[in-house]
Amino acid sequence: MAVGPKGARFVAGRYRLVARLGAGAMGTVWRAFDEILETEVALKEMEFAGGVPNAERAERVERAMREARHAAKLRGHPHVVTILDVVLENGLPWIVMELVPSRSLFEIVRDAGPLPVPEVARIGLAVIDALLAARDRGIVHRDVKPSNILIGTDGRVVLTDFGIATGDGDPTLTVTGVLGTPLYMAPERLNNAPATFEADLFSLGGTLYFAVEGHPPFERESFGAMLTSVLLHPPTPMRLAGPLAAVLT
Repeated sequence: MAVGPKGARFVAGRYRLVARLGAGAMGTVWRAFDEILETEVALKEMEFAGGVPNAERAERVERAMREARHAAKLRGHPHVVTILDVVLENGLPWIVMELVPSRSLFEIVRDAGPLPVPEVARIGLAVIDALLAARDRGIVHRDVKPSNILIGTDGRVVLTDFGIATGDGDPTLTVTGVLGTPLYMAPERLNNAPATFEADLFSLGGTLYFAVEGHPPFERESFGAMLTSVLLHPPTPMRLAGPLAAVLT
């Protein structure tokens, strides 16, 4: 990564990093400025903690490239973040995306509490539209959850992070275990069954439950109790979902 005037950091000689927007398991997302097109973008930076085995490092790089490829197939969809480019810096990919001024659904509910039923229904319809478009292109998301749904400052609903999505013709994932977030994962996925569109819908149901009730449907005091609950028990009865309750169930 080059360092420009006044200490500015540049990626691929073109994208000037402006501010850190957030971080996740795959790395850090930055607000950046494209010096050629003179516009703001978002950059996802791959990061590795010390001691990551080479095989896992290679898988994480491939996962980032997979995210870019899948999201690129959905370019132009109003409820999917548009991928603009992938650039390499020091052998690692940086994903260049449209910048969507937003907060995640998780952050909104965490800070302000449950959302009104009509707003949750609006969010659900938008994400279903994105999942249907993905299915039509042979893509299953595999990690639908509140932190992967962004609500723009203009109200736009966007599904992000196709990093563990699979598509027709993808190689088998090499990392050990099941990829996804167990708190919102379908029971069959916890049993290592293949990812499906129906499993994505299960995860969306749990995500919308969280949005309207203020807590996940299978939340428990321990990780083991939570897994048992997903596999063997119905979700905690809904109190606030109203007309959405039957749909979510």
